[in-house]
Amino acid sequence: MTVKTADGAGRLVEGYALEEQVGHLLRRANQRHAAIFFDGLNDHQLTPTQFAALVKIGDEGKVSQNRLGRLTAMDPATILGVVKRLRERDLIDAKADPTDGRRSLSHLTDAGRRLLMHAIPHAEAITQETLAPLTPAEQAAFLKLLRKLA
Repeated sequence: MTVKTADGAGRLVEGYALEEQVGHLLRRANQRHAAIFFDGLNDHQLTPTQFAALVKIGDEGKVSQNRLGRLTAMDPATILGVVKRLRERDLIDAKADPTDGRRSLSHLTDAGRRLLMHAIPHAEAITQETLAPLTPAEQAAFLKLLRKLA
C-alpha cells in the first residue's frame, strides 16, 4: 500500500524516505564534493582517485601497488587502472623493488611532483569549499564523525 505524503507524492513504506537515508545523503554529499573537485582541479585533468594516489606516492616516496591500494582504499582492479593512467601521463614511474624482484615500486616523476605541488593548494581550497556550508564547529564535528565511520 502506498502512503501519500504532504506534497501528494507516494511512499511505498510509511516512514521510509530515501532522502533521509545515510547512503543517499553520503552519495549526494560526495556528488557535491566531486563537482567542486573537478571544477577546482580541472586544469590538471586528475580524478579524485588519481589525485589520492599521487599524494600517497609523494608521501611514501616509493610504494608497491598493493600498498598504494591499501593506503588509498582502492581495490586491486581500481588501483591498477589508476597507476596505469598516471604512468601513461608520465606522472609516476616504477622500478623493481631491490628486496623483492617480483614487485615494482612506484615513485613520482619530476612532472608528477610539479603537478602535485601545484594541485595541493587547490585541493585544500576544494576541502574548504566543500565544508563551507558548515560552521567551523560543525566542520570539526563532521570530519571527526567521518573518520569514525571510515
